[in-house]
Amino acid sequence: MLNKKITVKLSSAILVIFLILLISTGCGGKRTDQAETSLLGKSFDEIVKMAEGTEVNFYMWGGDQRVNAWVDNFVAERVKKEYGIKLNRIPMNAEDFINKLLGEKQLNKKEGSIDLLWINGENFWTAKENGLLFGPFIDKIPNYTRYLDTASDDNLFDFGYPTEGFEAPYGRAQLVFIYDESKIPVPPKDLEKLKELVMKNPGKFTYPAPPDFTGSAFIRNVIYETAGGYKRFIDGDMNEDELKEAIKPAWDYLNEIKPYLWKEGKTYPAALAQQENMFADGEVWITMSYTPFKAAGEIKKGTFPETAKTFILEKGTIGNTHFLAIPFNARNKAGAMVVINFLQGFEAQASKFDPENWGDLPVFDYDKLSAEERQIVENTETGEATLSLEELLKHRVPEMPSKFVPIIEEEWMKNVVREGN
Repeated sequence: MLNKKITVKLSSAILVIFLILLISTGCGGKRTDQAETSLLGKSFDEIVKMAEGTEVNFYMWGGDQRVNAWVDNFVAERVKKEYGIKLNRIPMNAEDFINKLLGEKQLNKKEGSIDLLWINGENFWTAKENGLLFGPFIDKIPNYTRYLDTASDDNLFDFGYPTEGFEAPYGRAQLVFIYDESKIPVPPKDLEKLKELVMKNPGKFTYPAPPDFTGSAFIRNVIYETAGGYKRFIDGDMNEDELKEAIKPAWDYLNEIKPYLWKEGKTYPAALAQQENMFADGEVWITMSYTPFKAAGEIKKGTFPETAKTFILEKGTIGNTHFLAIPFNARNKAGAMVVINFLQGFEAQASKFDPENWGDLPVFDYDKLSAEERQIVENTETGEATLSLEELLKHRVPEMPSKFVPIIEEEWMKNVVREGN
């Protein structure tokens, strides 16, 4: 009788253990899916209430002290004050947190330590393709529809890969050209005018050799303009042979100006820093940058001449957007969504735009701003050498799919460096 009771008790205990294991594995996944569906079905006011009094772990690159200080002070203080959220900035390179999430996905870890990510480009592609992200959530963010152009390729694609609501635009960069106004009174507005300038002033123009990031972007900009625009490239549908055919006009252009480049195009600056030094010394008259405020900052430091100015091409220059995302196993998805909404709001974007704080290009659509908000933007001191935000955003074209970049750089080496004139 005693043995029978023991057997019954053991059977009951095993059943309880089995049920716990079942809930924590298969049924647990279903419960998580239901929780996520429930969260995305709530109003934003309800999400804000869920986020009150919680903590959000924000994983991001930590290599710039000004950016870190802006997040630690302005952002953290404001979300604490407005939503009761404690924001913890955790510095980590993107490839490291992607590997961390890949490991947690393999272990089926339902709750991780990351709530919010600063991410873009190839890392987003890896995260999205491996199911590492929560969403799509972007339509639940009020400031996304309030301030951003929701039809813009700039917001819908990340290096040519569709975001599909799994990323929230956070900030922008854009290719600009910097020239010396004392030597070039009227800057060129298109590639034909640039060619005329280069041919009239041999040795005064060049561009960094890929894989330098900015030199590679300049070549992609030439490809866009000589191929009739960016739209045929950004969906990534071309195969390698089609791409090689489409980019041929760019090699014709670059070979035409090659004999008139610095050192007759027999060599190129190995990195942008070299070209910037040459510009500072007057050896070349034009340099380029992905930071639109570069000229103003270098003038202030005394590196570039007081006559340095910025120009862009009428048909546009390449810009890319950096984004925010939420991991699949974030513990506090509601809190992350509230922080994202704050970061996409005008106040945060205008603060981030101020070069004294960060100098990052805002993601808002200038046409959606009120008159008062436009005035705040226009009153932001960015230096005389910098183009207006309105001018930059009107001449901005999206990045090419990242998978095309190594092919283009290889073709440039083959068709311009080795076989060009």
